[in-house]
Amino acid sequence: MKNPLVHLVVLLMVVGLTGLTGCLDDDDPDDPDEPSPFDFDEPIPLTTYYHFSGAVNATYKEAYQTNGTSYLAGDNVPVLAHGSYYSFGTTTFEPTIGSTLADNLYMTSWTGSGTLVIKCTGLIGLGNISEYHCENTGPQVVQNSNDPYIYVDLWTDRIMKFDMHAVSGMTVEYSDDEGASWSPPTAITWPYGFQDHQTIASSPFPSQDPINGYDTTYVFCVNAGHPAPLCSTSFDGGTTWTPETSGAPDGCNSGGLTGHIAGSDNGNFYRGNPDCNQDGYAIYRSIDGGFEWTEQVLPTEETGTADTWNFEEVPVAADEEDNVHAMWMGLDNLPYYSYSTDEGDTWSEPLMVAPPGVNGTGFPTIAAGSAGRVALGYIGTTDNGATWNGYMSLITDSFAERPLITTVMVNTPGDPLEDSKQDCGYDRCGGFGDFIDMVIDQHGRPWFGLAHNPAGEMGIFGTVAQGPSLRGDMVALEPMPPGGPVTLP
Repeated sequence: MKNPLVHLVVLLMVVGLTGLTGCLDDDDPDDPDEPSPFDFDEPIPLTTYYHFSGAVNATYKEAYQTNGTSYLAGDNVPVLAHGSYYSFGTTTFEPTIGSTLADNLYMTSWTGSGTLVIKCTGLIGLGNISEYHCENTGPQVVQNSNDPYIYVDLWTDRIMKFDMHAVSGMTVEYSDDEGASWSPPTAITWPYGFQDHQTIASSPFPSQDPINGYDTTYVFCVNAGHPAPLCSTSFDGGTTWTPETSGAPDGCNSGGLTGHIAGSDNGNFYRGNPDCNQDGYAIYRSIDGGFEWTEQVLPTEETGTADTWNFEEVPVAADEEDNVHAMWMGLDNLPYYSYSTDEGDTWSEPLMVAPPGVNGTGFPTIAAGSAGRVALGYIGTTDNGATWNGYMSLITDSFAERPLITTVMVNTPGDPLEDSKQDCGYDRCGGFGDFIDMVIDQHGRPWFGLAHNPAGEMGIFGTVAQGPSLRGDMVALEPMPPGGPVTLP
């Protein structure tokens, strides 16, 4: 670790800076003597924003009250929050992540010659910056693999690792003992034609293999140069896989790329994509283990769709009560969010979730915890692309009349995650590659898989060092010491 003085400077930058949240001006709230739900025991960092949809500053009485009635009630209340990040000490590319019930965090690493799985112990529940440790825990370096992908089964805790070999094939390995041992690599419907942009998820869909059946079903989807992604299913925990089938209805021309697939507790699978006409976005749903898919069109009529290289990324998540949550980038290159309480058949009015001052975003990702609680991650800029930062927007009650959005930057303005590629949010960008990832651990803390490109594409976990829990009771998470540059190698 670096000099403790550096740590002190970072702490002062993250916590000691004070000012208004949710706006970038110098105006004072309406009446500083009147009690406010934003009166916390310590100052609010400049990198934290409390706002409503459309970048409306939520700290003004006129914004959070109407005719004396506050929108901020129940679970829709502010909690002091500030973001930070923690490096895992080596490089990453298209970082996918997972957390286990043993409170370990995992992220994929690409070394330039092969792939690893990095395990961090002590980071969940961290009390002191020197207490966490990260190391390679995966099988030996998988050669000729340039797109690693990791997924932790939400129902069995099995760690799944996929490797793409020269965009021509996939192998999978899994571990049931926190990475201490791994299964032999299994080829998935080998050989392939061109394949890329893989994703995997599980759900408690009933096994159709009574002899070798596993507690959950896995579905894997990939871009293969077809009119829609191709998907394959495993009923035995990832040892064998079905032949690939189309991940969209017959005749659907949705395009090949797909956002991360998600499984729901009711056995459904969901993935995001352009709709079949490619004039909007849709969520595709499977209720039979990934063999057939239906199109649920998202409400993008007013938002439009991003006109960027990675426009096809449409992330989706299912919360603990099977509500479905989706995110996309609009034509204005800002992030939008909508939810469904009926498995994707209908969707709520979209919310623009970026905070004031952000004028461009990309690389969307989403995770869900308890009903109506979501974390949305993205890369954003406030200076038209000169620098790019990591943002997490948290909603603790999506179903509220006017949901409060708490957005944190996980880095400080003087420590951007990208400072040399102006179109980072709209194009491939260093360690971000095609996509990034997000999960919510068992305690309700969101973790955001990112790359710190100025530091050499170092893998980092972004999170809230303070903030609301996204699982269980509506309480504040136990504070963590801020990380930041002091954790970089």
